[in-house]
Amino acid sequence: MSFSGEVKAELCRGSLDSFCCARAEAYGALLCCNTFTPREIRIITESDSFAQRLPRLMDRAFSLTFDRLPGLGEQKRIFQITAGDKLRRIIDALGYDPRQSPVLHVNFGLLEEEHCRAAFLRGAFLAGGSVTEPSKRYHLELVTSHAQASRELLALLGDMEQKARMTARGGCQVIYFKSSDQIEDLLTLMGAPVSAMELMNTRLEKDLRNGVNRRVNCEAANLDKAVDAAQEQLEAIRRLYELERVEGLSAPLKETIILRETYPELTLSELANEFEPPITKSCLNHRLRKLIALSRQ
Repeated sequence: MSFSGEVKAELCRGSLDSFCCARAEAYGALLCCNTFTPREIRIITESDSFAQRLPRLMDRAFSLTFDRLPGLGEQKRIFQITAGDKLRRIIDALGYDPRQSPVLHVNFGLLEEEHCRAAFLRGAFLAGGSVTEPSKRYHLELVTSHAQASRELLALLGDMEQKARMTARGGCQVIYFKSSDQIEDLLTLMGAPVSAMELMNTRLEKDLRNGVNRRVNCEAANLDKAVDAAQEQLEAIRRLYELERVEGLSAPLKETIILRETYPELTLSELANEFEPPITKSCLNHRLRKLIALSRQ
């Protein structure tokens, strides 16, 4: 099962005891489902958990059943209501005028309580949401075909301190989150703390792995620089021997030549400690630069 499927399965394990929350969850599902008009409600889902929850949700929220239920073996499960009396009951329960489109605006009067807002977002995610595998990238989105409702949903998220962005895709409005912290908070709010913890653990593992890789790459780069510098220093010493200029050098420079030839693999810090007494890295670097400059004259 995908991570998105796991999240929906966890959300669907929540109870439907509270009437107000059941109505808010059903409201969110209707605003993000495939069709929600005064003439038809059509909800299509591939989630087994949501398909099992939907009939109980509609019964608890509106005391009604679907006119069409999915058949056995269908991958895409279709739930449909076309009966006029049922549609009027739903529209009336959500506080709309039957002559008015129920998606012109969000009825915030049904979402005054924090738990009802969380249930509303849960329903929206179950019907029109998805979340990417956290091992790949961080992305959670809510999709609806209703432009006005999407803008008010975005405002509702802002009031709940859930900062999201919105874009258009294929005639639909997409509200999305890109931050792992924001996705973790939203999953916890909707009722999926286990999935939020899984996302957090994955993020921590990725951060640790990336930190190790950066450190290894940095150390490898530093080692490459040290090897290149040592080769340049040894080449300068070789040229000084060829030019017969070593005997005329000062004692400190002669000592530097002997130790560099003896320990070609050591870094500057390590090589500086081989002197008797030890010298500073800066002092050693100055001597080696002096040898390189003399070899080029």
